[in-house]
Parts: sequence; structure tokens; C-alpha cells
Amino acid sequence: MPAMRAPHMTNIVEFDCDGRLLAIGVDDLIIAGWTGRDAVATEHHIAELEAIGVRRPRTVPCFYRVGANLLTGAPVIDVTGHDSSGEAEFVLIAAADGLYVGVGSDHTDRKAEAWGVTLAKQMCPKPVGRELWRFADVAGHWDRLVLRSWLTCDGRRELYQEGCVASMLAPRDLLRRYAGDGTTLAEGSAMFCGTLAARGGIRGGARFEIELEDPVVARCLRHAYGVRELALAD
Repeated sequence: MPAMRAPHMTNIVEFDCDGRLLAIGVDDLIIAGWTGRDAVATEHHIAELEAIGVRRPRTVPCFYRVGANLLTGAPVIDVTGHDSSGEAEFVLIAAADGLYVGVGSDHTDRKAEAWGVTLAKQMCPKPVGRELWRFADVAGHWDRLVLRSWLTCDGRRELYQEGCVASMLAPRDLLRRYAGDGTTLAEGSAMFCGTLAARGGIRGGARFEIELEDPVVARCLRHAYGVRELALAD
């Protein structure tokens, strides 16, 4: 008897691009890590994670596969315990009619990262904003885009991350390293593409806000979500 194949899982996520509703089926979710262009900055982020017990990656960049069902636009996510935190990232999403750019948060359990990065990333939902841009519309001035995040902890809102995406590998370069023989992302795939160092060190909070700004045409992609910590029973 032939081996049974696992059922195919597609996460249908609704987005908006220029006022048009897009229902995109996401089959594969990839989290790219250590994507800095500058070796010194990348080393800083690796050291930042080492300080909380995360082992160094074997290769740079790394590509982690997680469940497509983790991608969510929900205004609140549930996590276990109080050891998780978010980080702002630009997200590439491949649909039938081309490549899109969004903004998301690779929310991750930091304590579990000391045991295994892939495991830690699988433990938390991956928030993503509803609005998308066509990649072709920003490709010509990509390095001008600015990524930011704000963290609210104990009622205090503070800037958590800020910097140009020029500090990270450009999308075509990143996809070339991922695909090996091309610069395209397979239809139905979404990729979180790396983050910036956190101001004051990695930490979590009750609310996380993310933003990708295009100063050339004065527009922003934004998303915000609350974090509900579920009590540990053991």
C-alpha cells in the first residue's frame, strides 16, 4: 500500500492593496534570520541573541520553515508565559499576480530559542498587517524604506526599533540565496525577511506596533497587536 500523503494546508489571508481586496492562499511560511548586509551589524544581532542564550546560527542567513497557519492579522495574539517578544520585519508575499510587500512581526518565544530557534518560532503566531504594496512599486527606491516598531510595557510606550531596510539584504538578493537558482518566491509563499537590533535589548510587552514607511511617496504600512499571556500550568 502506498504511503499516505499529509493533507495540504492553505491559510487564506485577506489583504488590501490600493483599495482592492486580495484573498491570498499561503501554503508556505518562511522566516529568514540574520539577514543583515553589514557583517558588523549582523554580528551585533547574533551577540544580542547570544546574551539571552540563543546559539549562533550555522549559516548566515538562515531560513526557518514554520506552519502557514501561524500567519494572522488578529488584533490580539495568545502566547504561553511571559518570555515572548515581537520584532518588526518586512514581509514578501507571492500571489498569482505577482510579489507583494507587507509588514509583520516575527513574534518568538525567547526562552525556547535557547533550546531551538525553529521550535521557538513555531510556538507563536506571526502577526501581519492587512495592507500590502506591490513590490514593483517600491523596488526602484527600496533602500529608502524605513522600518520601525514601538513596545508598550507597564503602560509606557517607547520606540523599540528603527532603521532603513538598506541595513538588510535586498529582497532579490535574499530570494536568490533562498531559492538558489532564481530570484522568485513560489506562489503561495510568505517570507519574513529579517529585523533590526532592539533599542535597550530584547524584551516583551503588552502591545507591539510595527511600521514600514515609504518616505518617497509619503505612505506607511502599519499594524498593531496586543499580547495575551496564558498562564503556565506546570
